Amino acid sequence: MKYYFLFVVCFFNSFLYSQIKRNTDSISYYNKLANKKLNSKEYGKAVFYTQKSIDFCETNNIPENLANQTFKLGKIYYNQQKYDEALKNFHKSVASFDSIKPSCTKVLALNYIGAVNTVKGDYQTANIYYAKAQQLLKELGIVDSSEILDYQRAIAFKNNKNLSSAAKTFHKITKKPDSPSILRTKSDSYYQLGLIESQLKRNDSAIVYFEKALDYTDKTNDLSQKSKITLAISQYYKQNRNFDLAYSYLDEHYQLENYILKLKNAKIDFNEFQKFKKNQSLNNTLKRESEEKIQLKTYRYSKLVSILAIALISILSLLSLALYKNNIIRNQNNLLLREKNKELILAKNKAEKASKARSEFLSTVSHELRTPLNAINGITHLLLEDNPKKAQLKYLESLKFSGNYLTTFINEILEINKIDSTKVEIENISFNLKELLFNIQSSLKELATANKNYFNLEIDDAIPDNLIGDPTKLSQIILNLINNALKFTQNGHVNVIAKLFAQEDENATVYFEIVDTGIGIPEDKLQTVFESFSQGSIEVNRKYGGTGLGLAIVKKLIELLGGEIKLKSEVGKGSTFTFKLNFKINNEPLEVITEEKPYNDKQLEHKSILLIEDNKINQMITRKMLENKAICCEIIDNGEEAVELLKVKRFDMILMDVHLPGINGTTATQQIRDFDKKTPIIALTAISLDENRDMLLSFGMNDVITKPFVPDEFYSTIAKFFD
Repeated sequence: MKYYFLFVVCFFNSFLYSQIKRNTDSISYYNKLANKKLNSKEYGKAVFYTQKSIDFCETNNIPENLANQTFKLGKIYYNQQKYDEALKNFHKSVASFDSIKPSCTKVLALNYIGAVNTVKGDYQTANIYYAKAQQLLKELGIVDSSEILDYQRAIAFKNNKNLSSAAKTFHKITKKPDSPSILRTKSDSYYQLGLIESQLKRNDSAIVYFEKALDYTDKTNDLSQKSKITLAISQYYKQNRNFDLAYSYLDEHYQLENYILKLKNAKIDFNEFQKFKKNQSLNNTLKRESEEKIQLKTYRYSKLVSILAIALISILSLLSLALYKNNIIRNQNNLLLREKNKELILAKNKAEKASKARSEFLSTVSHELRTPLNAINGITHLLLEDNPKKAQLKYLESLKFSGNYLTTFINEILEINKIDSTKVEIENISFNLKELLFNIQSSLKELATANKNYFNLEIDDAIPDNLIGDPTKLSQIILNLINNALKFTQNGHVNVIAKLFAQEDENATVYFEIVDTGIGIPEDKLQTVFESFSQGSIEVNRKYGGTGLGLAIVKKLIELLGGEIKLKSEVGKGSTFTFKLNFKINNEPLEVITEEKPYNDKQLEHKSILLIEDNKINQMITRKMLENKAICCEIIDNGEEAVELLKVKRFDMILMDVHLPGINGTTATQQIRDFDKKTPIIALTAISLDENRDMLLSFGMNDVITKPFVPDEFYSTIAKFFD
């Protein structure tokens, strides 16, 4: 009996080994392993098992499967961006069809050969293979699926950074009529168009395409695609600083991902339950067979089988229970994470409201200070113009200095608020960096001479002449840093260095360094000097003055332009500020801008100007400044009467205060423009956080004069319209 049992076991083992070997040496087996590795993103092992499948096809001479497997291997390499290996396998797949009837696989292989050549930039070869793929589609009678090939072609254009061709091909797909087979491809195409428009900074177009992609996902009920699109929309709103909508779409994205995860878990649990039932059924079968053979076997053997069966059922039951508990714990964790996310969003919103309230308060205070400050500066100017006594001249000059200092302080507060409230817009215009730096050096030579400093400028000749960026903010950054260096250095050196750090294609990175041999900054103050209203010490503030806002503005502007400022300093030895900024290179010559000619008093004589201003002191100051230039001035203190007067009387110019009782200056300007398109209207305003020059000009005003007035700028602006 013992030898008989041993013989059965050996026979069963040999049979089992032959079955395993036959199964492991098969295409389906290797395919299953390769797909499993692809799902877990183990691409090296996926390539290994796919190559095994190809070897099996070659050994057993199975050309149809060989064509499919070499195509699959080429696609794996293509997705890994190993284009040379991909191209070799796609060609091998096409060659395998020489001895068999062509199928869709050959169409796809031809199309992928075109895609690889597109990525490499060989459009001529790519178009040949695209044409072959389209022709084979027609021969196979599968014309309705051509949009899939177009989509692959567009993706290849995008990978080659040929965005215009990619967008054109995606548009071609979206123009096709809707059908169940094309809905998913059209959704993907709109999504890709949105990504391209975002990359090209065409934000309005990008959101339109994302929304269309979202509409098509509702038709296909593709939750994974919808999750991907909501994430892209969230990132779009985040880039445009609309954080509420950004977090709203991000929350929707997380909800979709959690729901998809639940569906996957439910499927896994169901599969586990099916396996459990199958194993339980198998155990019942074994139990029945053991009962039928109980007369042929000993009591000990039947008892052992029963124990093993019970143990197996117990293990499977424990596994099922563990899976169930794990699912409960996972759901609890997801719920907790969702609650924490809501708390974080509420905290963020509270912080944003507090920041907004602070900005609005500072903006209001700064704005309201400008009106009395305009009176102080204006009266000081008029007194200085009125030939004061020598004893009075000293006091008036001090008053003028204090007024200008306070004006600078208010302007810097507004600048900080604008940056913090994201109301600062970045320009991208062409400018000459070398010329800009030379102009800054010329404007600060007087300060350098006053402190007996050697002021040197070093500019790398390799820096391209014309760059594209924001010259206004760059000037503000460099002026602040050099002004500080010259102010805190006496009988020393101040060096300004600009070097080309890197250049690639149409982009250039410029390295800036401002070095001085001044008083230096203590080590414990190196970080706090970049905070608002902060200086090295109280003694420094008392000796040198200043608002403590300059470096805070510099740091925020550099970060706004995509850079980072670094500081090295030692007390008594000086300071070094460094930063790098990226610019586009403009290969076209800059337009020559002619300098504006200074105004001539004769341009202003005997001109008639209507002043619309409600503040009595400002009326008096502005009238006196105009009459000093022999200008006739008439005053009205509200917008309604001004509109009615201008319907019957003409003036050479209108000076319009923006903030008036009744209708404000912008509304009055719009009403005047309904019947008078020619008379120049200049806005008078203490520009606040929510105002800007472009906004005021959009109402029909010709120019803007900011309060408090700088006399030369005031007269120059008026004179421009009296040529």
